[in-house]
Amino acid sequence: MSSQAKIGKWTPVTVLAIAQFIMVLDTTVMNVSISAVVEDLNTTVSGVQLAITSYALVMAAFMLTGGRLGDILGRRRAFAIGLLIYGAGSLITALSPNLSVLLVGWSLVEGLGATLVMPAILSLVSATYSGKDRAIAYGILGGIAGAGAAAGPLIGGYVTTTFSWRYVFAAETVIVLGLLAIGLRKVANPAPKGGRISLVDVAMTASGMAAIVLGILQASRWGFILPTSPPVVNGTEITPLGLSPVPFIVGIGVLILALYGRRATRSEARDGQPLLRPSLLGISQMRNGLSMLTSTQLVLGGMFFTLPLFLQVTLEKDALQTGIEILPLSLAMVASSVVGSRLAIKYSTRTVVMAGLLVLSAGLLILVGTISPDFQSTEFSIGMAIAGTGLGLVISQLGNVIMSSVDENSTGEAGGLQGTAQNLGMALGTALIGGVLMAGLTTGFKDRVASDPQIPAQVQQLVASETKDGVQVVSKSAAVATAQAAGLTPTEVETVSQHYMDAQIAALRKALAVVAMLALLGLFIAKRLPAEPAGSAVNDQTSLG
Repeated sequence: MSSQAKIGKWTPVTVLAIAQFIMVLDTTVMNVSISAVVEDLNTTVSGVQLAITSYALVMAAFMLTGGRLGDILGRRRAFAIGLLIYGAGSLITALSPNLSVLLVGWSLVEGLGATLVMPAILSLVSATYSGKDRAIAYGILGGIAGAGAAAGPLIGGYVTTTFSWRYVFAAETVIVLGLLAIGLRKVANPAPKGGRISLVDVAMTASGMAAIVLGILQASRWGFILPTSPPVVNGTEITPLGLSPVPFIVGIGVLILALYGRRATRSEARDGQPLLRPSLLGISQMRNGLSMLTSTQLVLGGMFFTLPLFLQVTLEKDALQTGIEILPLSLAMVASSVVGSRLAIKYSTRTVVMAGLLVLSAGLLILVGTISPDFQSTEFSIGMAIAGTGLGLVISQLGNVIMSSVDENSTGEAGGLQGTAQNLGMALGTALIGGVLMAGLTTGFKDRVASDPQIPAQVQQLVASETKDGVQVVSKSAAVATAQAAGLTPTEVETVSQHYMDAQIAALRKALAVVAMLALLGLFIAKRLPAEPAGSAVNDQTSLG
């Protein structure tokens, strides 16, 4: 094959990878631009956090619907429509004069566009490539997805600091227009499958997934079981039976999805067209691939919750400096994803994933050792690069595992399931590791103050009283200001604030150690992945029509 032909062969995945990159980049950019958005739109931090949460909810609620629409409309058409909607949302976001318009443009319109684009990307790779080439293409997409999440803080930090957060979303609009004008024709156009969608199915899956993700996202704030800072409606705290609302919200979501499962099973038995066929989850390769993906995204979510907090709050680095520190992770993920997709041709998926998890865990343990006031950037960069290498090896395998478990007629549904698993895993990682961090910080701070004989009893009582509902992660300067506002003497301020920072470092180390433990636990899931190289007759199965 000539070099020109080789280049042409990989043009479709290049187009799809660019679309994947801007989808993943979006949320991370908004996360590092919160302060700038608050000032520019004259709103509050809680208002921007509402937009971020709403974006996640829209994605979680309608990802399955977006995947099914791709089957019905045709995957390239769904990709194009999704890009058009996403581009419109990006433009609205870039021009937002206030929070309300931001909520519509970013949280709703962009979110809906992404639910069409992301499953279509996965389906189009399946339609364009087969065997070993498909494994390589999914490896590239996995690396780009991870790189987008890791590079977001750097890109967002640089553009926000140098220009404006609005430029990121304006640039996304231009990229989308370029993809529609030039890139779309390079992508395969498989025939639409046709069919219809039940609005009842959409309502049930959307409300069920939205409830589960909402509960998970709010768990670190409202409390997992016992209430910490529960929501307040008309001056009344919402604490059913004296508990946090989280288990009730998640329980309602699970119940709705269980009812949908029964409805869909009956429909499939009658040769109906449910939004998602329950029999898909009966395919062991699909089920194991989704489990491994959720587990990996959980680890990724925990990392991206813990490490930016350490860099931006504990060390008080700005968004651009934080992005630079995270850059080794991004570069290593891209490189190892390409390598991993080629390793999968020779070695089994199970072997590559398990090796990746071990490398990832080693990198995380190195990072645990770097979390200290005496920060060493070189050691941190080494840990990030090793962790990124492990993540890239893992992520490079999972798209192919999931999408190769079904035939071409089911790739839209499989893509919707993969997108849902990604969102659910990230939400679980943020909530779980956030809960570990907050609990460790609160307990550690209170214990340190209570056991220090140099701190007067009245100050110990004041700290115990003020922290009964938990402690937030703030910088040392903010902790000092809070202690001063409480009327403590200069000596007491220094002692208490130092105890707080010591507790914060210990809690961050504990949280990241839990992330490393979760990565190791992923080995038990990885043992159930295919034992044959990607592209082999057994691995590249099409189990369900």
